[in-house]
Formats: sequence, C-alpha cells, structure tokens
Amino acid sequence: MTIRSTLRALSLSAALGLTLPGVAWADTLSDDLQGDMPGLMALYRDLHAHPELSMQETRTAAKMAGLMRELGYEVTENVGQTGVVGIMKNGPGPVVLLRADMDGLPVREQTGLPFASEVTATARSGVESGVMHACGHDTHMTGLIGAARLLAERRSEWSGTLMLVAQPGEEVGEGAAAMLDDGLYDRFGQPDYAIAFHDAAALPAGVVGYSPGYALANVDSVDITVPGIGGHGAYPHMTKDPIVLASSIVMRLQTLVSREQDPQDPAVVTVGSIHAGSKHNIISDEAKLQLTVRSYGDESRQGLLDGIRRIVRGEAIAAGMPEDRMPTVTLADQFTPATYNDPALATRMAGLFETRFGAERVVEEPATMGGEDFSRYRRAAPDEIESLIFWVGGVPMDRWEAAQAGTAQLPSLHSPFWAPDAEAVIATGAEALAAAALDLMPRS
Repeated sequence: MTIRSTLRALSLSAALGLTLPGVAWADTLSDDLQGDMPGLMALYRDLHAHPELSMQETRTAAKMAGLMRELGYEVTENVGQTGVVGIMKNGPGPVVLLRADMDGLPVREQTGLPFASEVTATARSGVESGVMHACGHDTHMTGLIGAARLLAERRSEWSGTLMLVAQPGEEVGEGAAAMLDDGLYDRFGQPDYAIAFHDAAALPAGVVGYSPGYALANVDSVDITVPGIGGHGAYPHMTKDPIVLASSIVMRLQTLVSREQDPQDPAVVTVGSIHAGSKHNIISDEAKLQLTVRSYGDESRQGLLDGIRRIVRGEAIAAGMPEDRMPTVTLADQFTPATYNDPALATRMAGLFETRFGAERVVEEPATMGGEDFSRYRRAAPDEIESLIFWVGGVPMDRWEAAQAGTAQLPSLHSPFWAPDAEAVIATGAEALAAAALDLMPRS
C-alpha cells in the first residue's frame, strides 16, 4: 500500500465509520479523540482568526491557560513574558514536557478561508502588518489541548508528571530561552523527556515524519557594515567604493561552504539583503549586508562565523581600506540552536507511531535547514533530557495529488496561502502526543 492509497482508504473508512483492517489506530484513544474533534476544530478556527505576533500573545495565552485549568491542570501564566505552564502530577515516574508554540507571523493571509485572519498589529520594530498563523502554530496549540484532554481522562493509565508548555516567541527565537531564563525547570521540575510536533507543508495530511539525530539547524543572523570613502561616480580613484568591497565579500563568502566545509556536514551562508547608495553617480560611503547562517554542530557553526569575520577583514585589507574603516561583523543576540532528536527516542516513537497509524503513514525524513527553538529544552541539560520533535503532514490530499501530477505547486510554511488540512494535523498530532506520553509514563 502506498502513502496515497493508505490515506485515501483511511479517509474513506473515517467517512463511513469503518475500522480499516491492518491499520492499528482505531482504538479507544482515537475513538475518544474523534468525539473531541468538533470542539477542537472550533478552538482551531478561533486561534486561526485571532493570531498574535511574537512575545505579544496575551489573548492566546489566556485562552490556553483557561483550557488547561478546565482540564484539571495546575496552571501558571506569564512564564517568560507570555508563556503558560500546565502541570498534572500523577504519582511517581518521569516528567514529560509537551510543548506547543503560540505566535503568528507578520503575514497578510490570502487563503480565502471563511475564518481567515483579518488581524493587523505592530511588531516591536514599529512596522505594522497583517498577522497570520502561516506556520501552523494554531494546529500545534489545538493538538496540545487535544492530547491534554486525553491524558487527563486517562490518569489511571500513566504515572509521573505531565508538563504542558504553551510557548511564546518561537518565530523570533526568543520564547524557549525566555521561559528557561524565567526558571522553567527550577520552578516546575526538569523533564526527562521533551516532545513536540510541527505541521509540514511537504508531507500529505496525516503522515508522520521523524528524523533521528539532527532535525533542524543552528540559525544565526549576521549583519555586516562596510564603510567606504564616498565621492563622485566619475572619479572612483578618489574614493574607496563600499559596493565593490561588499560584492567581493559576498562572492568570497560562498567559498565557506563550497571549499571549507566538509561536504558531508551541510551548511548554508545566504546573503539575504544588501543596501548601499542613493543615486546613479554617487559612490556611497557605506554598504550594509544581512546574512542568515545555518549549520548543525557547534564546531561547524563556530567555523562559519569565524570564517565570515576572516573573509570580511581580508577583503577589506585587499581593497586597501585603512584600519580605522574596517568593516564590522555583528551577530544577533538571539540565535536558534540546532534541534537534536535523541536517536533511541526517535526510533522508539517511530515504532509506536507505526503501530498506531500504520507503517505507510510514518516516514523517516532528512534533516532540514530550518530552525526551531524547541532545541533549547534539551540543550539546557543534554545529558539528562531526551527530546523529539516530529512532523505531521498538512497538505490536503487533493492538493498533494495535483502536485505529484505536476499540475499544482504547494505553498510552503510562512506562505500567505498555507492552509493545512487542519483536522488531519490536529487529530494526528494530538493522538501522537498522547500516545507518546502514555508510552513514556507507564503505570507499573
């Protein structure tokens, strides 16, 4: 059975109320979840219609806190500014952290959904824009609440402490660090396991993807300011042209990956922005570059950042820039560390998901160069915490089939057109989170 035929069969069986032979997902957990889906979809539509920007998630946080309290969790708000923590202690055993991120993106929605966001807001930068859940965080939050409800109803089936984390500021790489800096582990206990899921715009709806080892990359934002000596465009010999120097820097930076990085250790150095000058015949006195730098290991990251500094200085020397006008390289204060899935845990959970959903709905995926600050929960105590983030496909089946036939293009995450099959994402994500927690906290 292919992924396509399995999903078509699952869709048909659900519509007819049948149990599909050979697919081990129709048990009491999924049955109970199906009964919860109308309420969960109402929650999803509300969250989707009312997104909030990073570190401004006040309405969203209040909503999540209220729902957790209704389910019997001990809730603390304003952790790391707008973060929410829900705790359920249920006897001795491990501490399992389940996390969902809350923030939307400064994107004007163009999905055409009847509950599409019409929200506008002003970011901390002062720029006003539309706001949209273009990365699917609304499905993550709804899936977390679905799992929280299933687990609250099954307290007789597990033993340990469940920690629900509704996290702000993932899109700006600040939220996890803010919650940890606000004493997340000191105040609520250090988890033994940290689990999360993310919707995927490159997998069919309801398919689960996992990556043992590195799953997502280090993400650094780098600013380079290139001073020059400006003047008339007709007399370049009387200037030091920062545009020419910046161009040389851009080209030389490409060799960091192509000639200095181990080909089996992926990395990216992208110059996403270059600004200089104001008129045809004026040589500017400054150029500015903005870079995104992606890597996996800490050593690779440091090598790339050191290489950028070396190249920038070397090209400036070659251009004859005086010492007092050397370019400056600045790293953003917040960087997103690479996300690492403990291989043994990833393999264990993949087996669990195959048992529940069927082997055709669980696929091993290569690591990506995207970033996720979920990495910080494990990184805070890497020898003591095992973590896993997995993907849940969100591409509606008709769109997936059209894309495979070459008659349609799929929107990516962060696209104003991204509209996942939310019901499939939420149902799969909630069941997977609940099943993982039950497996990790068995009652002896």
